[in-house]
Amino acid sequence: MPGVDGPAVLVGFARALRAAGVDAGPDRVQALIGALDVLGPGARSDVYWSGRLTLCGSRDDLERYDRVFAAYFGGAGSAGGVARGVPATRLRVTLRDAGPAPRRGDEGARDAVPTAVLASAAEVLRHRDIAELTEAERSQLHRLLAVFALPGESRRTARLRPARRGAVDPRRTVREVLRRGGELAPPRRRARAVRPRRVVLLVDVSGSMAAYADALLRFAHAAAHGGRVRTEVFTIGTRLTRVTRELAHRDPDTALAAVASAVPDRHGGTRLGELLRAFLDRWGQRGMARGAVVVVLSDGWERGDPGLLAAQMRRLHRLAHRVVWANPRKARLGYAPLAAGMAAALPSVDAFVEGHSLAALERLAAVVRGADDA
Repeated sequence: MPGVDGPAVLVGFARALRAAGVDAGPDRVQALIGALDVLGPGARSDVYWSGRLTLCGSRDDLERYDRVFAAYFGGAGSAGGVARGVPATRLRVTLRDAGPAPRRGDEGARDAVPTAVLASAAEVLRHRDIAELTEAERSQLHRLLAVFALPGESRRTARLRPARRGAVDPRRTVREVLRRGGELAPPRRRARAVRPRRVVLLVDVSGSMAAYADALLRFAHAAAHGGRVRTEVFTIGTRLTRVTRELAHRDPDTALAAVASAVPDRHGGTRLGELLRAFLDRWGQRGMARGAVVVVLSDGWERGDPGLLAAQMRRLHRLAHRVVWANPRKARLGYAPLAAGMAAALPSVDAFVEGHSLAALERLAAVVRGADDA
């Protein structure tokens, strides 16, 4: 169809894959576009297999790829659905209408929605303000958020591991010489092991954040399940609640229902300074915030003393590796951080980003891992 920009759809698909933890960089996207150029007007299976072969770099990427494909292009896009039967009617991802495809498990039925239209709608949805979405769009947003991953920023540990480069490992080198019967052997080397930093998410669930709280909690749920990084999640409003255990449920809806039962202060007021002090006194000072990437997802409205918030933010900044603040209001035209709480917190914030849309949350994930999103 004329309104669908094929390359833009594929670039958006690659961004969704990166948000899910797949290293789908610009070079791999170019390879995908080149593959589809060779194939010509592509069927749904052409898009699936071309992307799988060009965008995935390891076995761990395959499951994430299947989930993102299904969420982004709609319908059953997993390996099973595509591999078992190539659609007889071709679904276009170019600038023309797509033909219908048989539904999974019903070869006679026809899918009236073109793949390109679904993908283009997903790309538009990435930039829409969460507060303005319809119920149908929110459902699609939830599917895309479910495949998110939040890889933490890497740090070197004190533990040493075998490596191709680095200092000589005397013990392993001697053992190798003895194994060879005294003959000389290339020296074995070691380097410090690398692990992701802990991520701590403080999610504002007060009344002023009601339009965004559900999506941000789903983002936190995906962050807690999407990778090797240890993620701790707290809600802040009129009280502080640790919800890491509630978010341990694999199903997002079950996890959010558990959070709703555990958090009695949803849609209430905000006491950021007092709650941040409570977090630091009980958890942060003891080690949870030390060396971690701490992310505050809030609009910065403060009913308490802004001076207290400023003091606690300085305290947090001294403990954490980095402090990131995501504010959904930041994207609004003419926004300035004039709210007392936001103005008090900003001097102790390392990165101040938006948090109003799926694309903004993808950029937030890139900031957390210490990299710029391409």
